[in-house]
Order: sequence, then structure tokens, then C-alpha cells
Amino acid sequence: MNRFILNKQDAKLMGVAAGLADMTGTDALVFRLAIILAVLVTGPVAIVLYIAAGLLAASR
Repeated sequence: MNRFILNKQDAKLMGVAAGLADMTGTDALVFRLAIILAVLVTGPVAIVLYIAAGLLAASR
């Protein structure tokens, strides 16, 4: 299994969606749409989790 790392070349914001796409071998658009949907459904919870994932991956 691939490790999750931020992808700064394909990043739109922090590189979380692009990093997840690289890790799973899918298109980054799928993860970007899923993140937008999660924000619409859960509100600030998804935003906090997105920022936490970005900060945790950047600190490695």
C-alpha cells in the first residue's frame, strides 16, 4: 500500500485530495467532489478534518 503524502504539484488547496488520489490510483476530481459533498453535509467537521489531514501529512 502506498503512503499518504501531500501532492503539491496537483494541489488546489493543500494537496490532500491530490495525495489521496495518488495513494489510491484514482482521479483527484473524485476526492475533491467527495470533500465538497462532505462539507455540505457535515459543515465545519469536514473542514476541520481536511485541515488536520493536511497538517498531519505536512508534519511527516
